[in-house]
Amino acid sequence: MSVIEKKLKDRSGSKCELCGNEHDLGVYNLPPNVLDTLESSILTCKTCSNQIENPETTEANHWRCLSESMWNENLPVQIVAWRMLTRLRAEGWPQDLLDMLYLDEEALEWAAATGEGDDDEGKIIHKDSNGNVLKDGDSVVLIKDLDVKGASFTAKRGAAVHNIKLVWDNAQQIEGRVENQHIVILTQYVKKTK
Repeated sequence: MSVIEKKLKDRSGSKCELCGNEHDLGVYNLPPNVLDTLESSILTCKTCSNQIENPETTEANHWRCLSESMWNENLPVQIVAWRMLTRLRAEGWPQDLLDMLYLDEEALEWAAATGEGDDDEGKIIHKDSNGNVLKDGDSVVLIKDLDVKGASFTAKRGAAVHNIKLVWDNAQQIEGRVENQHIVILTQYVKKTK
């Protein structure tokens, strides 16, 4: 168990800081933060973290728990509550909770940093060379040999890159592993696989 996880368990009483579940707990680091710190992480159950990271699996009724957890004194919990309520606001009841949730200007900027709550016009959308929308966790294939800067190899055309991560602030970049190297790849050089 990491030091951060231990501190988060102490802080939360070994419960998911969002829904109160006591099983399958882990550290969830809030994007766009790169480093796991106590100030940028929360303790979540697998159900909550999966739904946060995969919007298509979101079950609105699971998030009714936010009516309590949004009042948590820890800012990262409030940030995730804002993001999920914003995602679900079309359901009706989340909008009522959002109207009650107060975040100062700096916290609101952090909460909105992932694009949650942006209109579709302003949202960053990653597309492959054929115009297919890419999501975190997708698999892609390189359509061109790519020289990897800072490494001594060429990523070969046809190489599969599994479990990609989107670069949240740049629609032309994704991250993935090629030949056990973590690299940034331009979306124009990949094709999404089914």
